[in-house]
Amino acid sequence: MSPTDQDDLVYAFDIPAEQPWSRILKKGQTLRIIDSEGEQAVDALIYVAGDTAERYSAQDTLRVQGSAYLELGTRLISNCGRVMAQITADTCGRHDTSAGCCSCESNAVRFGEATRYLHACRENFILELSRHGLTKRDIVSNLNFFMNVPIEPSGNFTVLDGPSSPGNYVDVTAEMDVLFVISNCPQVNNPCNGFDPTPIRVEIRQTPAA
Repeated sequence: MSPTDQDDLVYAFDIPAEQPWSRILKKGQTLRIIDSEGEQAVDALIYVAGDTAERYSAQDTLRVQGSAYLELGTRLISNCGRVMAQITADTCGRHDTSAGCCSCESNAVRFGEATRYLHACRENFILELSRHGLTKRDIVSNLNFFMNVPIEPSGNFTVLDGPSSPGNYVDVTAEMDVLFVISNCPQVNNPCNGFDPTPIRVEIRQTPAA
């Protein structure tokens, strides 16, 4: 980390494997999400801090971008059509916002009843959102950073091995004050985490990181 990066750093935290996290990101601040050990999916939700009824919209984001993936320069659009944040740096290359988050119910359907009670991102979101007066009804289609979900011309898609290497990061710069919620994905039944969930690091800088 350069001296300039250290001067701009206002917050840093290592999110343990399988755990949730949230924080208010002020307009102009940049959240850097670092895949510390590689091949770790990071599920995320974004809400307007002053009015959580306005929140990230995967559908509007893909429509405005004209792309099925999230990448450098992607503007993250709300359900009211406003730009909430933008991806301003990315050393991984491509991210998903179509595959949704894992849940106990989807685990049971996809991988068998024995997996129903394994921890999942939906449960992480429910726990973390409750800290902000929100419920499971407020969970919407989410972002999946470092998640490899190629979409075929037919519209079919599948989750493949995670594309990120140790130390890869993505920067998200807020265009307004937002509540940023993360589930450090606990999935062990598909290869999005290399079948071994690991910690990630989050850093917040006052100005966009280089």
